[in-house]
Amino acid sequence: MAANNKQNYYELYRRSSVGEALTDTLEELLMNQYISSSLYQKILSQFDKSINEALSNTVKSKTTFKGNLHTYRFCDNVWTFILDNASFKTDGVEVKVKRVKIVACDANVQDQPPAK
Repeated sequence: MAANNKQNYYELYRRSSVGEALTDTLEELLMNQYISSSLYQKILSQFDKSINEALSNTVKSKTTFKGNLHTYRFCDNVWTFILDNASFKTDGVEVKVKRVKIVACDANVQDQPPAK
């Protein structure tokens, strides 16, 4: 697997609300020349690594889900599923959604640093 694909695994976290807030803030700081582009990249790389470690080490809840499989794909060791009428259950709380996209990456990649 190419090093670039490993980096893409980490970058999935940047699409979260906290990741988007960080990226927006860093882009503004970069645009106003408060930080350099190399510092921008270092901060994002550290965020990718830290969020992955935090999720791996602190999240202990288990979630089950079910739904009607609309589409699935396996490419570059990444599974993508689209489910219709899905339900998720965590700690006895159930949430239902009309459609959801699930992206699943190889767990072994977390032990390797992102490409520079």
